[in-house]
Amino acid sequence: MKTVLVTGGGGAIGSAICRRFAREGASVLVADREREAAERVANEVKGKALVFDITDYGAAKAAIGGHSVDVLVNNAGWDRFQNFVDTKPEEWERLININLRGPLNMHHLVLPQMLARGAGRIVSISSDAARVGSSGESVYSACKGGIISFSKTLAREVARKGITVNVVCPGPTDTPILRGFLGEGEAGQKVYDALVRAIPMKRVGQPDDIPGVVVFLASDDAGFITGQVISVSGGLTMAG
Repeated sequence: MKTVLVTGGGGAIGSAICRRFAREGASVLVADREREAAERVANEVKGKALVFDITDYGAAKAAIGGHSVDVLVNNAGWDRFQNFVDTKPEEWERLININLRGPLNMHHLVLPQMLARGAGRIVSISSDAARVGSSGESVYSACKGGIISFSKTLAREVARKGITVNVVCPGPTDTPILRGFLGEGEAGQKVYDALVRAIPMKRVGQPDDIPGVVVFLASDDAGFITGQVISVSGGLTMAG
C-alpha cells in the first residue's frame, strides 16, 4: 500500500484528491494548516491528519516525522486577486511563502527518503495562470510558474533515481478562491457566465475533475512520464 501525502488536503481540490487516492487503496496523510478540515477529511478517507503550515520548515519537518511518503502531492495554495500596481510588497510575501516556498519546503523534506528508496512520485498542482497568464493574479502566476520551472529541473536531477516529478495545471475551478474572485450577486454571476462561455466545454471545472490525472501520474502506468505539465481546463487553455 502506497502512502500519499496531500498538502492542502482539507480544501476543495485537496479533499477530492485524498478521496480518490483512498478509493485506489492508498494510505492518505491529509496535511492542512486547519485542524478541523484536516481531521474531517482524514476521518472520511480513514487516513491520518497532519496539522502544520507548509511555510514553516521546522513545523513541516516535525509533522512529517517518521512517515514514509511514496507520493507527494503539493496541492496547498492561496491567492488574492489584485492588479499588480495595486499590490503592496508585504502582500507578496504571503503569496510567495504559500505558493512557492511552501512546496520547496515539502520537496526538500520528502525527497531524501525517496532517493534513499530509489522510488517516488511527486505531483504539484500549479495553475493555468502560470502557463498563459491571468489578470489579477500576477504574483500568484509568478509563483506557480516557478513551480513548473522547478519541477522540470528537479525531474532532470532525479530521473535516474526512480522518481518522477510532474505538474497538473487546473483551469478555472469551482473553489472558494474562484467564488471570491467572481464576487456575489448579479455582477458575479455575469462574470461567471462569461467565463463559462469562454470554455469550450461550457462549464467551469469541478474539484473532482482534478484527481484522475493526479492519481495517474502517481501510478506505475506513468513510470516513464516525468517533467510534464498537464492542463485540466475544459479546453480553455491549450498550451503547447
